[in-house]
Amino acid sequence: MSAEASLVRDVLDEYGGVARSALKDALDQAARRDPVYRLAADYPMRGGRALRASYCIAAARVFGASIDEATHCAVSLELLHNAFLVHDDVEDESEERRGRPALHVIHGVPVAVNAGDALTVLGLRPLLKNRLTLGNTIAFSILEETERMVRESVEGQALELRWRTENASELCDEDYLRLVLKKTCWYTTIYPSRIGALIGARGRVDLDRFVRFGFFLGAAFQIQDDLLNLLGEHEHYGKELKGDLAEGKRTLMLIHLLRHAPADEKIRLLEFLSVPRSARTAADLSWLRAQMDRHGSIEHGRKVAHALAGAAVHEFAFAYAGTPDSRDRRFIASLPHWVLERT
Repeated sequence: MSAEASLVRDVLDEYGGVARSALKDALDQAARRDPVYRLAADYPMRGGRALRASYCIAAARVFGASIDEATHCAVSLELLHNAFLVHDDVEDESEERRGRPALHVIHGVPVAVNAGDALTVLGLRPLLKNRLTLGNTIAFSILEETERMVRESVEGQALELRWRTENASELCDEDYLRLVLKKTCWYTTIYPSRIGALIGARGRVDLDRFVRFGFFLGAAFQIQDDLLNLLGEHEHYGKELKGDLAEGKRTLMLIHLLRHAPADEKIRLLEFLSVPRSARTAADLSWLRAQMDRHGSIEHGRKVAHALAGAAVHEFAFAYAGTPDSRDRRFIASLPHWVLERT
């Protein structure tokens, strides 16, 4: 394990632990009011790296805040993240999440959707508590940032669903990156850095300086996640291997294959993508996966992920210019290396 990966692991353990402890308290308190919150606690209590919450805390500390001042936002982000996961799993017909059956597989779609709604509502409460620790002005600015993040995420998910519904086949890398900017980057890497800076600098830092770094980092993160879905080991990955293929998700690798497959293979590929997930066989998935190797789609994904991570390294110097050296700053600087090394 590299020094960068070791640092990221240690910070995720520490700040993730802070966020998970506060998250459990929030869920326990809510469960006293209604049993739906015990069900809603399923995904958060399965674990996860708490990357977004940890990034939020680290960014806040880089700009001078304490851990306690950032904890409300970190907890809110974890709750909203898990709400997105519950709803995404329903929309994608995913079968697994974090090594166990997806919530809708266990309890059915109506109950799972309601649990996701409960997580969303619960995620708003910590943001309101910011008024007590950060003041009304910063608390309101954070709410504005949260509205933007949720809007971008919902629009990104809608775009991805349209591509699948319309069986889109004439897509390019730029289309994929536009999707990822909205669906992944905004809430995974852009939003945590922007609200962290808001908490720490109290509005004295231009938040737009974090968009480019967050985009490059988040896009590299998502492509690596898509590659792990194709290449990872099941016991480490925690989600359904080849699930993206079964769902017909337009990953960078699938878009590359659609562009480079010869006519006869493209016809078969479009036929595969036109049928319901239940009609896609294991043999179909194996054939599709083999074509990605044959036409260089996996290698293309790796190259783009590395290029984006390199761009993130370059942009970090601008995004965090003028901040003093610290463990938190080094943690954020190490994230581009970590996203490529994670398994």
